[in-house]
Amino acid sequence: MDYIKLGQTNLSVSKVCLGTMTYGDQNTQAEANAQLDYAISQGINFIDTAEMYPVPPKADTWTRTETMIGHWLKHQPRDKLVLGSKVSGPRRLNWVRGGEPLTRANMRAALHGSLKRLQTDYLDLYQIHWPERNVPTFGQYQFDPSAELDKQGKPQEWISIQEQLETLAELIEEGKIRYIGLSNEQPWGIMEFKRIAKQYNLPHIATLQNAYNLLNRSIDFGISEICYRENISLLAYSPLAFGHLTAKYLDNPQAQGRVTLFLGYAQRYTKTNVLAASAAYAKLARDNGLTPVQLALSFVMHRWCVTSTIVGATSMAQLQENIAAYQVKLTPEILAEIDAIHLRYTNPAP
Repeated sequence: MDYIKLGQTNLSVSKVCLGTMTYGDQNTQAEANAQLDYAISQGINFIDTAEMYPVPPKADTWTRTETMIGHWLKHQPRDKLVLGSKVSGPRRLNWVRGGEPLTRANMRAALHGSLKRLQTDYLDLYQIHWPERNVPTFGQYQFDPSAELDKQGKPQEWISIQEQLETLAELIEEGKIRYIGLSNEQPWGIMEFKRIAKQYNLPHIATLQNAYNLLNRSIDFGISEICYRENISLLAYSPLAFGHLTAKYLDNPQAQGRVTLFLGYAQRYTKTNVLAASAAYAKLARDNGLTPVQLALSFVMHRWCVTSTIVGATSMAQLQENIAAYQVKLTPEILAEIDAIHLRYTNPAP
């Protein structure tokens, strides 16, 4: 396993990060323990979770993933691991503290809850799971100005970025978190977080966790430059595009997986050309003696703009294949073919 510095921090993280969003729904405590143990044995030191996990989020399961990780973490050398979690954004999950906005009280309550469940005194990385303000997320791909207004037609009130950063600064000062990051964020928001941090001497974001895969390369259109110039580490999630890039749904549309288990979830992968693009990438992989998984993961894992790739699985066999894909290096010829497919089916799942 290779390691890399995380943004403007002193943290050295593995190029592969273990995702955990199946723990507590699709995976039991014993299975979670086995996955965590295996990942560590392969040199992974970076673990990603969130208070709202497992996914898809439900009122009766949220927080389970952190609780399960906590049962495992209490028996581990804490200083050898880089652990990141996230505070849920507002207005999407009403059962998470009433869907309250990211006020100081709400963010502090969220962090303290995560620390208790994870059985640790601090988080290495604390991320805002999705923006406080109105933005297109999770399959939406166009900004909607009408969403700036509430049901009475009055402008929505958002917690300012400055206030969010001031709360995070307090938590850093108290030693409860070390560094901060964003998730599912847009270019304007990233630059505002950077600008306000500079202007008011507040903590700078170290990471950005956004979807990035062969079906969704929207990062390449501008965010990659921001990350490069502002020294922000991109943490790529969903590198297998909800399982579509494994080709299992092409081979068997009823194959067991989140697409068939959780009908109607992840709308971004129901769009036109998702199946056609997936088929083209699967054929490219097989024509070159690779599995579709190896092609999809290797592309993301070795992409110049990606610091660490978040991989997860429901079975140990899947996890082993996903981690092993890091050892696969794509040839310039295959990369050129990938770009040709990308130009034919540009971002079918934004």
